Amino acid sequence: MTTQLRNIGALISVLRASANVAATAGGSGDNTEVVGAIIDRAEHGMPQSGVLAIPFSATLAEGETLSVLTEIESGNEDDLGDAETLTTTAAAVVATGPSGGGTVTGTVQVDVALMGAARYVRAKFTPDLSASGTDTAALSSVLVLGGADRLPQ
Repeated sequence: MTTQLRNIGALISVLRASANVAATAGGSGDNTEVVGAIIDRAEHGMPQSGVLAIPFSATLAEGETLSVLTEIESGNEDDLGDAETLTTTAAAVVATGPSGGGTVTGTVQVDVALMGAARYVRAKFTPDLSASGTDTAALSSVLVLGGADRLPQ
């Protein structure tokens, strides 16, 4: 119990799940699926839970939005040739342009139950800007894993 109160880092692994990506409304990266890195759960103690975190910064016109859809895949082949969807979230508005437009920052957070997952997992997400050509967004993703069968991770 003392470890949990004083050193959460000893109980979790934080892994880069995707490269940094940029999206321009109505153009490059907009409404385009970002396919993340394949993560071997066995290398991290077969964690039983996780959080997909997608930090973003978006420049949005007044009232325009950034939505994000997420998907976690799982499989036993190291190239995920046998990938099956473990969980998805529907596209949800995560940011809305303020009065007069401006920059909005935040983090999309999705809890992920990995108890039924196979050895390999991969996160995917799709950013979607509602404007048609002026708004931009920069996003990335990390997967925070916990509940492994051994410590430290």
